[in-house]
Amino acid sequence: MGGYALCPVPRIAAFLTLTSGSPAPLRAVDRVAEGRGLDARDRALVRRLVGSEIRRRGTLRALVDAFARPKPKPELALILRLGLAQLFFMDRIPPHAALSETVDAASRLLGESKGRFVNAVLREALRARGEGRTGDPTRDLVGRPWHLAKPIFRDPDEHPALWAEDALSIPAALFKRWSKRHGAETATRLARLALDEPPLSLRVTAHGHREAIAQELEALGVATREGLHPAILLADADATGAVVQSEAFADGRITVQGETALRAALLVGASAGQRVLDLCAAPGGKTAVLAESGAEVIALDRSARRLADVPGGLRRLRPAGVVRLAVSDGDLGLSPAAPPFDAVLVDVPCSNTGVLAARPEARWRFGPATLSSLVEEQARLLRAACARVRPGGAVVHSTCSLEPEEGAQLVRRILAEDTRFELEAEHSALPDSAPNGGPVDGGYAARLVRSKG
Repeated sequence: MGGYALCPVPRIAAFLTLTSGSPAPLRAVDRVAEGRGLDARDRALVRRLVGSEIRRRGTLRALVDAFARPKPKPELALILRLGLAQLFFMDRIPPHAALSETVDAASRLLGESKGRFVNAVLREALRARGEGRTGDPTRDLVGRPWHLAKPIFRDPDEHPALWAEDALSIPAALFKRWSKRHGAETATRLARLALDEPPLSLRVTAHGHREAIAQELEALGVATREGLHPAILLADADATGAVVQSEAFADGRITVQGETALRAALLVGASAGQRVLDLCAAPGGKTAVLAESGAEVIALDRSARRLADVPGGLRRLRPAGVVRLAVSDGDLGLSPAAPPFDAVLVDVPCSNTGVLAARPEARWRFGPATLSSLVEEQARLLRAACARVRPGGAVVHSTCSLEPEEGAQLVRRILAEDTRFELEAEHSALPDSAPNGGPVDGGYAARLVRSKG
């Protein structure tokens, strides 16, 4: 496959995307690219630039610290990180293109003097880049065939979590938590998984057959492999465009959905004739699974904008059940006299630490205060769900976080508060993209059943 086009506009669009204030920059790429009039090829470059900067931000910061003197202000540092991302992590961009187009973008955005500064820093970093690996973790780039001429990262023997922040681009606080809970080896594996786009996880719906769809995608040049769940196919992340443009996707026989997310939706046990509440429904993937059973699903979400995207997906997937949508901030927006539900799914907003490969920006939001705020919101939603289920009915708490505060610890806290409920089942998974390994997405789900008395 050929390299990307030589043009500073995608670099400018990447810069604008990353400074837009969007909490999910990768989702903002299309909006910014559309505003700049970029075609599909250049949009793909913008997405790759943005994703590389976010996923490798810790390493890119270390490189800027090592080669940029004096210390640049934030906007200039961002342009340097975008240039360094191309030189060290984007093989399809020749070094001369990365240099010239990034310098041009810097000159247009911040002035010619800043462009000259960017040129000097990037050239110095490129001169320090050496072929192969040395075995020195302070100089070798993780997952890349390069080393630096001088130490760049902090010493892992003295400061393992700080080395992880530099070399693995995972916040030190998160690496410490994972190391304490899972051990340093697993923590390192999880951090390395989050450096790359994950395989594309595809759910085969009730309208399709996995073997036939695998053959259909193969004919389009999309190689797939089976997931652990019989409804899941995995494809290379680069195949996303071909998949979403395929006939199988267009007519609702496949959709993008993680294996752990699917398992959580199935844990509800929805069936025809039941009334099921989906408390945090957008973007609608789990809603569709619930409705596929034939159940009547009331799908709520606090975001009217995100909820507006759900009907289109449901029309494509054509589930057997009826789905009714409503905007709610978590008080359910329902009359206290409304009949209780047979089941409630609470797919809570969370830290996303089980899906950092797909949502890389979430790692840079992680911290004690953010985690505490999320847990309290989750507790509020879970209590609301418990208040709306009938005797004998079930509540499923689902999260794509690996943190126990958002999973098992929270569930046990709610069970201690409300003794009408018992824990019937719970599942947790760490992300794993290896063939025949675990699911691509990590997370936790628990099924709580209300006593009939």
